[in-house]
Amino acid sequence: MTGTNAVYTHGHHESVLRSHRWRTAENSAAYLLDHLRPGMSLLDVGCGPGTITADLAGRVAPGRVTAAEVSEKALGLARAEAERRGLTGIAFAVADVHALDLPDDTFDVVHAHQVLQHVGDPVLALREMRRVCRPGGIVAVRDSDYTAFTWFPEVPALTEWLDLYRETARANGGEPDAGRRLLSWARRAGFADITATSSTWCFATPEDRAWWGGMWAERVLESDMARQVLASGAATGEDLRRISRGWSDWAAEPDGWLSLLHGELICRA
Repeated sequence: MTGTNAVYTHGHHESVLRSHRWRTAENSAAYLLDHLRPGMSLLDVGCGPGTITADLAGRVAPGRVTAAEVSEKALGLARAEAERRGLTGIAFAVADVHALDLPDDTFDVVHAHQVLQHVGDPVLALREMRRVCRPGGIVAVRDSDYTAFTWFPEVPALTEWLDLYRETARANGGEPDAGRRLLSWARRAGFADITATSSTWCFATPEDRAWWGGMWAERVLESDMARQVLASGAATGEDLRRISRGWSDWAAEPDGWLSLLHGELICRA
């Protein structure tokens, strides 16, 4: 989900989608699940390939769910996931989170996963999410905090990757350390009743390392980020190949461990 003054850093290469399709309500929205009830209406902003959306739809059925993305092409990924699962209770809308073409006070829950780090104005986005949420409803957001990512053993190429990613994301108008900023953004957006928490993804088994490390080894060479950094001169092809080898080296380490921190909020409208 991108705003008018931001470029989506990751793009939709298959290596990126492989990562995004791994996401479920359980591993990416656990902080929200206890608040969901059958019959609720829910808006999923920046739904991506729709795996979380579909899981949430199951939690609130027979309530209605609307999946929103910035373009019809991006929305097609979520449509395909709903069709694959045989779900008919999801509506789809092309929308910009900065200016949602939806009525006030419409949804019981407005959810966004890994969206605010990519938009031009996260405070305005939260105000819009609050506007379309009914009074007393929930705005739920979760975003990564890249600087807080940590791994073992120390692999210099991964440090190079992190620096390059943060530089690129900010050049694109985003904020890669969004997780730590969510509370301040929500307060600026006018929320007063806020529960702030954090959670992590951890990759430490041989299978998890092979999947995550292999995904990033490909992603740094083939995704939109690769094209962006080459075009800007922030890195060379050899730089990216070195970083790719670093991800493969980390994945092969029997003691390899990686933890990714996320900030998350439950905001009462």
